[in-house]
Amino acid sequence: MWSWFGGAAAQARKDAPKNAILKLRQQLDMLQKREKHLENQMAEQDAIARKNVTTNKTAAKAALRRKKLHERTLEQTSAQIAQIEQQIYSIEAANINQETLNAMKNAGSAMKQIHGNLTIDKVDQTMDELREQHALGEEIASAITNAPIGEPLDEADLEEELEGLEQEAMDERMLKTGPTPVGGEVSRLPSVSNAPIKQTTQEEDEEEELKRMQAELAL
Repeated sequence: MWSWFGGAAAQARKDAPKNAILKLRQQLDMLQKREKHLENQMAEQDAIARKNVTTNKTAAKAALRRKKLHERTLEQTSAQIAQIEQQIYSIEAANINQETLNAMKNAGSAMKQIHGNLTIDKVDQTMDELREQHALGEEIASAITNAPIGEPLDEADLEEELEGLEQEAMDERMLKTGPTPVGGEVSRLPSVSNAPIKQTTQEEDEEEELKRMQAELAL
């Protein structure tokens, strides 16, 4: 039962600003309507006074008297309206400030609950562990990518096998093309003589000359 009463009291305190603002707005609405009515009454009495100013001064004076009363009441009503508007503004501002403060308190409690037993030392420890695991991961990745698969090859054996292949290719080319003579062997080869060709040409000329002379003697 005490908890119910306590909850009801807390709810009543929470609703108090809203109820106060609601009642003030109702009163403000009534005063604004009265203000409008008084303005209409003043205009009406002013019209009566103007109508009777030359024909019935008593009626005109009575109308001006009523106009003055309405004017005085209107001033009081306008002042009351200003006061109520100020009160509404003050209550709304105070209510907003209270709600803002409550929200900030709730935020502080939430942050405190989230942080819990969290301390700077624990944060530093966690970051150190993360850095260690990151470094370990990089070492593992480097070991995996750089480690050779199988036994390492002997570079000297590879070079020796390559030279053997080059020699076999050279021997195969020499068998296909024959030995290539060197400069000394080429110079010792006998040169082809042009003497028989020249001798044959000379004999033909002599035969031709002999035939020509025989023809001349026959004549």
